[in-house]
Amino acid sequence: MPGRSGPCVELRGGDTAIVDLGGIRKEISLALVEDVAVGDYVILHVGYALTKLDPDEAERTLALFAEAGAAPQ
Repeated sequence: MPGRSGPCVELRGGDTAIVDLGGIRKEISLALVEDVAVGDYVILHVGYALTKLDPDEAERTLALFAEAGAAPQ
C-alpha cells in the first residue's frame, strides 16, 4: 500500500515538489508523474509521487487512509 496522499504545495526544479502530509511538508520526486501542478493531490511511496488523483478521488483516498489509521487526523 502506498504510504500517503497529499496535495502539492510547491513545485521545485529538477522534478521535485513539496507536499503537505497533514501539516508536515516533505520534498518528493515527480519523476514518475507528469503534469503535476500546485494543488494537485498525489499518492506517495518512499519519496516518489506514483500517480495524480482528481479531487474527488483524493477525498475518497484520504478517507480510506484515515479509516485504516494511515492518515493524520
